[in-house]
Order: sequence, then C-alpha cells, then structure tokens
Amino acid sequence: MSRSLIAVRPATQTDAGFLTTLWCDALRRAEHHEHVADLEQVVKTAEASPEQRLLVAEYDGEPAGAVLLRIGTVTALNLELAVHVVSPTVAPAFRRHGVGRTLMECAAAFAEDAGVPHVCVGVASGSRDANRFMARLALGQVGTFRVAPTAAVRARIAAQRPTRASSSGAGGRQLTRVLAARRSARRADVPGPAEVPSEPPPTA
Repeated sequence: MSRSLIAVRPATQTDAGFLTTLWCDALRRAEHHEHVADLEQVVKTAEASPEQRLLVAEYDGEPAGAVLLRIGTVTALNLELAVHVVSPTVAPAFRRHGVGRTLMECAAAFAEDAGVPHVCVGVASGSRDANRFMARLALGQVGTFRVAPTAAVRARIAAQRPTRASSSGAGGRQLTRVLAARRSARRADVPGPAEVPSEPPPTA
C-alpha cells in the first residue's frame, strides 16, 4: 500500500517566508520584510491560541499549501459558532494533487474536535475553480464580502449626495408654492393702514 504524499503540520516561524509568498495577494500593501513580520506574528498568535490553527501542507516533503483556522461566530449578529477557514491556498505547482481537499479535511476535523457546528470559508469571487471546489464540498454562497479604502467610500458617498439644484425638482417646487401661499395668508391677516380702526374721540 503506497503512503500518502501529503502531510499536514502546524506552521512555525520558519514558514513565514513561504507563507508570505503563498498569501501575497491577501496581505496588506507593504515591503517584503514587513509581510514576513506580519506572518511571524500570525504564526505566534496561532501557536498560543487553542481557538486557532495555522497549518502547512507538504507534498512529498515540500511546502505546498496552508490554511488559517479560527473559531468565532458565524457573523457579528449570528452568534452560532463556526470555524472560519482563512485563505486555504495551494501553491501553483502542487494544485490538483489533493492538497486543497486535505486542508479542508483538516478544517472539518478541527470543527468536529471543538464541537463547532459550522464551517465558513471566504473565496475570491473571480476564482471560478475555487468556488466550484467549495460548492462540491457543500459550502454554499451566502453573501459577498466587499472591501474598499475608507477615503474612496467617502468620496463616492459625497459624489452621490443630492445637490441643492437637484433637490429643487417637483418636490422642491411644491414646497416653494406651499411656503409662498403661507406668506400670502399671513399678509392677508394683517390689517393695512386703512383698516386700522381709529380711536374713539375723547369724551367731555
């Protein structure tokens, strides 16, 4: 019986360089040494937390993929527990060798061992293969996670705010007419000079 070529182990600090390359598209904009420092911190945090696992998959002794597993709630509003499968990624040279399936199997086992009823995973919306792969594993799409710089969101909100000119459409004209009618009514209720009664003449 042939042995499996895939082995999974906890990540160590020495894996930071490999993880930086593997997850380059998911990291913040920074220099390479800053990415390495970030991943060293992620590894350190996972090592110290019973609710996290950072796993590296090896194929025939070579690092081939990785995944970060974290226990949390399904969402900030849905307080059921879930294992969040963060960036399950396989290096291009090792794809279609069962590495991704093995990483997801580890995620399911972690959830079972912790008594967690759900598994959640984020997948790039533009990756058809990844979405099909997750769908085959019974993971359905429940939403779309969108990200943008704060300044960009603020600029778009400001650009779409109604201007003073645009607010003077049909509704604005109606309001103008109502206000004008009220002013006219107030003026009609105020007696003019000819209407002010003269004082009675003094009595002798």
